[in-house]
Amino acid sequence: MESAPRHQEFKIILGSSSVARRKILADMGFEFTTMSADIDEKAIRKDKPEDLVVALAEAKADAIVGKLESNENQEKDDKPTVVIAADTVENVQPKLHSKEDAEPTLLITCDQVVVYEGMVREKPSSKEEARQFIKGYSGRHAATVSSVLVTNLSNGTKKGGWDKVEIHFHDIPEEVIDKLLEEGLVLNVAGGLIIEHPLILPYVKEVVGGTDSVMGLPKALTRRLMEEVLQIEHLQ
Repeated sequence: MESAPRHQEFKIILGSSSVARRKILADMGFEFTTMSADIDEKAIRKDKPEDLVVALAEAKADAIVGKLESNENQEKDDKPTVVIAADTVENVQPKLHSKEDAEPTLLITCDQVVVYEGMVREKPSSKEEARQFIKGYSGRHAATVSSVLVTNLSNGTKKGGWDKVEIHFHDIPEEVIDKLLEEGLVLNVAGGLIIEHPLILPYVKEVVGGTDSVMGLPKALTRRLMEEVLQIEHLQ
């Protein structure tokens, strides 16, 4: 596990409900909160997998920024806004630019697809499709394409990128696939692919790239993008 920074002089919102991404960001030593974008991912289509995951990360960021702005406007409209007592008037409406809010806030949004034989695979739509996906990996190979977009909400600066990893598999027994489908976690991830899962891990022959990227959040790319939007040379 990577050591945590002594003092984190910025806030982080991870725009994802993924347990794996939360674990990776925590392992990087950062404190953060999470928000979900709740977008219709199927409504966004691109020919290239790299373009698709970047567009989806941008759409998620836009949706979360919209939620934050809506919440802020709601706070402005809340009443009462003043308290009158002992000849004084105190504004108790939350201040938008308090000392606490002077720190930059970074929003991190991500997306991932699996590419198999040139075809893009997103989350399986059914157990039958998940079975087809996993059987296809048996004795063969696939790739993950993962995007990261970091938005500095304090000044609107955005930096994004993508990372690709290739995974080679041994033959995957039918009974292992049955157990994976019965458990159901493979239905919630791109391509039905969870290489860190104890059931599938013994059948992973080789990973060309970072396992953190396969899990949905490439550490090196994420750290570099954070540095760029914060305009610092090195993030401890």
